[in-house]
Amino acid sequence: MNQRKAIYLALMAVLLWSTVATAFKLALRDLSPLQLLTIASITSVVTFAVILTMQGRWRETLRLGRQRWLFYLGLGLINPTAYYWVLFAAYDQLPAQQAQAINYTWAITMSLLAVPFLQQRLTRKELIAMLLAYAGVFLIATGGHWDLRQTNWLGIGLALASTLLWASYWLINTKNTDKPVPALFWCFAFGSLWLALLHVGQWWWQPTTNSIVWPWFSTGFWAGIYVGLFEMGITFFLWLTAMRLATKTAQISTLIFLSPFISLILIYFVLHETIQVTTLIGLSLICVGLYRLRES
Repeated sequence: MNQRKAIYLALMAVLLWSTVATAFKLALRDLSPLQLLTIASITSVVTFAVILTMQGRWRETLRLGRQRWLFYLGLGLINPTAYYWVLFAAYDQLPAQQAQAINYTWAITMSLLAVPFLQQRLTRKELIAMLLAYAGVFLIATGGHWDLRQTNWLGIGLALASTLLWASYWLINTKNTDKPVPALFWCFAFGSLWLALLHVGQWWWQPTTNSIVWPWFSTGFWAGIYVGLFEMGITFFLWLTAMRLATKTAQISTLIFLSPFISLILIYFVLHETIQVTTLIGLSLICVGLYRLRES
């Protein structure tokens, strides 16, 4: 019974995560990456606050904040502040199909970073899996064109940098034994504080910039709230609950491979992007690489 419930919750999380690439692009039509991140981060803080209230865990959460505020101040600078700002900037530069596929390689990046940070060694199978995945990234980035001048290297670089930040965040968390929901609350609470400071700095240096004009209650504004709920907030809670209930975690973790392909369907029908054959081939190579890496 628990395994079946875990699968249902994981499928809900996967389906919700499949929608967020489309939501990013819709939001970025009206908002800057920093504006989108601010709306989404505040929404996430409220979401986790509601969950903690329903669970009656505020005493535990406040105690954690007092004891570990410096740790979460630094962690919040990585995620959500730096990671999502870079990721949204990548989506602002690239078609959604490219940005979401490249961002999906964060697990490969984490394996690479584990070599110097955790003193782990890469096996031959792992190296082959990584080569497959990054061959997929190259194919998606170039669109199959050998004229590399047609490639948006700034956007590609931002997408790859986001995988570095996300992998770093998870590596730092490998030895963090704090409960997930209070920890996520403090990450986003301190992340929102960093974002407030960034907005103050932006206003100070560029008081006349158009980026501080907020399109309240526009499509982008509501899409930003959606991102906060279903990329950063509720969906994390559903996934963590599914992993806790699962008796066979391999069945649950495999479901995440559905997400990028469902996402492409939404990108096609909602954003009206023409899905390139190179995107499908490249994404398939990335998923094969990720699967081989998980199995090695």
